[in-house]
Amino acid sequence: MRKVIWLARREYKAAVRTKGFIIGLVLAPILMGGSAIGMALFKDRVDTTDQRLAIVDRSGLVAEALVEAAEERNATNVFDKETGEKIRPAYEIEIVEPDAANPMAQRLELSNGVRDGQLHAFVEIGPSVLHPGEDPEGYRIAYYSKNAALDDLRRWLVRPINNNLRRQRLAGAGIDESAVKDLFTWVDVEGFGLVAVDPETGEVLDARQSHEGEAVGIPLIMTMLMFLMIMMGAVPLLQSVMEEKSQRIAEVLLGSIKPFQFMMGKLLGGVAVSLTSAAVYVIGGIIALRHMGLGEYIPYHLIPWFFAFMLLAIVMIGSMLAALGATCNDTKEAQSLTLPAMLPVLLPMFVLVPVVEAPLAPFATGLSLFPLFTPMLMLLRLSTPAGVPVWQPWIGLVGILLFTLFFVWAGGRIFRVAILMQGTPPRLSNILRWALRG
Repeated sequence: MRKVIWLARREYKAAVRTKGFIIGLVLAPILMGGSAIGMALFKDRVDTTDQRLAIVDRSGLVAEALVEAAEERNATNVFDKETGEKIRPAYEIEIVEPDAANPMAQRLELSNGVRDGQLHAFVEIGPSVLHPGEDPEGYRIAYYSKNAALDDLRRWLVRPINNNLRRQRLAGAGIDESAVKDLFTWVDVEGFGLVAVDPETGEVLDARQSHEGEAVGIPLIMTMLMFLMIMMGAVPLLQSVMEEKSQRIAEVLLGSIKPFQFMMGKLLGGVAVSLTSAAVYVIGGIIALRHMGLGEYIPYHLIPWFFAFMLLAIVMIGSMLAALGATCNDTKEAQSLTLPAMLPVLLPMFVLVPVVEAPLAPFATGLSLFPLFTPMLMLLRLSTPAGVPVWQPWIGLVGILLFTLFFVWAGGRIFRVAILMQGTPPRLSNILRWALRG
C-alpha cells in the first residue's frame, strides 16, 4: 500500500505543480460555460441599425395598424429614457400595393431588395386573415428575411397583428371594445413548487416560486462539473500509461512494484487531481452564490452525492482507460482507442435535455440506473426540483460500486499482461482474452 500511495503522490504532484493545471483550472469552467457567459455579457449589445419592413397586405386590414404600432414603439422603446442612448433598432414600415397578376414576381423583387440591403424583410398577409377559412393559403402571414427563424422583428409583429384582428372581429360582431376593458390583457401562469410541512415545527410552508435557473441551470452545471472532473481525472490515464510504456519507464517502475499497484497508483493520482479541482469549484461556487445573495439556491444535499459518484466514476472509467493505455504501443493506437473508451462519458451528454424535462420518466430512470451512465444522469435527475425516489440513487450507487470492482479486476488483469508486451496491437479479441485469462 505504501508503494501505491507513493506512486499516487508522484502522479498528483506531477499534475498539480504545472502551470497548465492552474491555467486549465481557471479556463475549464469558462470554456464549458462560454456560451452562457457570452450571452450574459453581450445581452445588451444589439444591432441598433434601423430596420425597414415592406408589407404586402392582400386583406387591406392590417398594414395601417402595423404602421401605427411601429411608430408608437419607436417613440417609447428605441431610446433609453435616462441616457437618451439608442438601445434598439427603429422599425420603418413601408406599405406595398399587392400585385394580384403576378405575386411570385413581386416576391422575387422584394427578396432582391432584402439581398441588396434596401429592406430588412417583407411580410405578405393573406386576403382572408380576418376570417380564416379552410384554405391555409388564404390566411397565411408569411415573413421573408435572411434569418427569419431568429428575427426579433418577426416576433414583434405577432402581437400588433393579432390585437388588430381581434379589434376588427369585435367591431364586426357589434361589440364595443371599451365595454371589455381587459380583453387584451395577458396574464402569465407562474410556476411554483409544492406546499410542504416543516418536519421540525409541523408548520405548513408556502410553496416557493420556480425559476428556470433552478430547474435547468443547477442540473446542467452539476452534470457539466461531473463531466469536467472525469475528463481531468480519468481520461488522461490512457495517454499517460501509453507514454510510460513506450518510453520504457514502466519497466523501471515494475522492478519495484507490482502491475496492479502501478495501475492503482495511477488511478489514485487521477482521483486526487479531480478532488482538488472539484473542491476548488464547489467551494468557490458556494462563496460566489452566497456573495450574490443566492445562497438559498445552493444544493447542499447534492454535494455528498456528487463526490461519491465522481470518485467511483473516475476509478471505474479510469481503470478501463489505464488498461487500454497498457495495450497501446504508440500514440496512433492510443488515439484510435480514445473515442470508444470515452463513450460512457460522452453518450449521457446527448440526452441531458430529455432527462431534465422529464426526470421521472421511464426513459430517464432506466438510463440513470445503467452503471456506466449513473454518475452523470442520476446526479442530473437528483438536481432537478422534481427529485427522484429515495431508493434510486442508492441502487445506482450500488450498481456503480459493483461495476467499479469488476472494471478494476478486469483492468488489472489486462494491465498485468499488456504493460510489458511490445508489438502486439490492441485488438478487441486480445483485450478480452487477457481480461478473462489474465
